Amino acid sequence: MTAGNNADEPVTVTDTDTDQAGAAAEEAAAQPTGDEAAPADPQVAELTEALQRERAQFANFRRRSAEEALLSVDRGKQLLVEKLLPILDDFDRAREHGDLEEGPLRAFADKLGDILTSEKLAPFAAPGEAFDPELHEAIQDDSSGDAQVIGNVFRTGYRLGDKVIRHAMVTVTDPAPSE
Repeated sequence: MTAGNNADEPVTVTDTDTDQAGAAAEEAAAQPTGDEAAPADPQVAELTEALQRERAQFANFRRRSAEEALLSVDRGKQLLVEKLLPILDDFDRAREHGDLEEGPLRAFADKLGDILTSEKLAPFAAPGEAFDPELHEAIQDDSSGDAQVIGNVFRTGYRLGDKVIRHAMVTVTDPAPSE
């Protein structure tokens, strides 16, 4: 073939940008017009609302699950501490009798007390404090007036955080006369 023969052949040029624009125009023409799209809009709105409700329900479920997990941990701590209270009572009696002045038992009692204090366990009820029937269980009432205070403490009361887990067992008496 010669160069002259190639010049007589037709040349075809293909523009890809024009072809893509033409395809997009054909797709747009195939789409329903505004009147034809109207029936789909309520369905889209309904599905969107349903999705939003499901998302809100899931967020609430996640929040409740986290709260329940925390409550479960707190309940587990309370159950364990309640089982340890008789041991604390024994340590209190040993301390009153001077058996915890020194030695390994004192170290153990101090460590256990420190651990429970770090978990927000707090004892309450001491002689001379005001008597509160919400916190104290009176086993004997020797008071004669309206003002009542704790006389003797037979069993210490405990709070775990803000919750009373055991009421104190006390005697009630009149406050000491002030001078």
